[in-house]
Amino acid sequence: MFDLQILPQLKQIIAIRTQGDKRLLETLRREVRSFSSEVKKIQVRSATAVSLVASDGGNNKLAFDPFYVQLVRVTDSYGKELCFDAVSPSTDTDELSGAQFNSDGSPKTALGKMMMGLGVDNLNKLSPMIPKGSIIRNTPEKVKPGWVMVYRDLCEWAVLYERIVFESFATDTLIVRDGQLRSKIFAGELFVKWRKNIEESIDAIYKKDKRRIYLVGIAKHSKVIDRYRLAMAIEGVFPSGEPRYVRIPRNIEAKAYLWEEYARGAEIEGEEGEAPKFVAGDMFLVRFGKRSGDPIWAIDILSSQSNRSSEIFGYLLNDAIQGFPVPFYPLCLQKAHEHAQIVDFDLQIFQDEIFSAVRGLLPKEKQYVVDSMKFHSDLSARRYT
Repeated sequence: MFDLQILPQLKQIIAIRTQGDKRLLETLRREVRSFSSEVKKIQVRSATAVSLVASDGGNNKLAFDPFYVQLVRVTDSYGKELCFDAVSPSTDTDELSGAQFNSDGSPKTALGKMMMGLGVDNLNKLSPMIPKGSIIRNTPEKVKPGWVMVYRDLCEWAVLYERIVFESFATDTLIVRDGQLRSKIFAGELFVKWRKNIEESIDAIYKKDKRRIYLVGIAKHSKVIDRYRLAMAIEGVFPSGEPRYVRIPRNIEAKAYLWEEYARGAEIEGEEGEAPKFVAGDMFLVRFGKRSGDPIWAIDILSSQSNRSSEIFGYLLNDAIQGFPVPFYPLCLQKAHEHAQIVDFDLQIFQDEIFSAVRGLLPKEKQYVVDSMKFHSDLSARRYT
């Protein structure tokens, strides 16, 4: 605890520093006022809402996993499993690439369909963050284990791709991604190609079946909200009374990021300079509740559809007002999280399979070692029973 004699000094230091940062707050308030006049109300609309989400590696929490196996599981809000795989940092990525295709070269999985659509046949060509198979085979000590999480993210992007490009829709449908429509894991300009293929498929669906398909991404956290939260509250950007939204200008958005290119979208295509390689959506700040204190979310709308924002947020509002346990957060996304989680009995099955697989690697006279570890529990946890 602070010594009582230090408290006056602490108070003085904080007051001096806060006074020095007053100019920053004034700057933020000016920036907020530049878009506050564009705030619009949301009217409820009805449509089918489908959410796609990948399981979070943090949910695994295995007690025994010497090979750091990552279970990749992508589900939708109806509980349908759209992708299921397991990889570890030592998995040969050349073999993993081959597993996405049939013997005749046709795509076998959602990831294979996306790879073919983007014109690549190897995961390392799809993302430079996926190591080459030769490196894993010859110098495994140089491999960073984080690549398995990149593979998981690629699977989620692939499921989105497959759902929009290869499936049909009986009704107008809003597809919700867990996370913004931005990514830095794709090689070169492949993410630009991903976006264009998606946009072409959405146009083709409407021309053929007269069905409108919308794509949005909702961020759990946003540096833009972190930067402007206080200023927006002071300026009363979202007054009480109605659900509201506002589009964030790119120049304002860029000030919240370390990398300015993370706020360069499709609107600059054709101009000189680097292509918008990382961004597929336009950012909006949205409050689905009616009160000033209700949560605000950062939502990306596919750039080609941002002119239909009023319609899209009307559909999302219809789903968000039913949100539980998180209030005013799309229910479809919460359901998808629930289905994708690897917990309870699913987690126990996963853990037992790891024990069984490792036990099978050992000679019979050594298998008792794994058996003893299987029944070993965290003794410190017994204080809670």
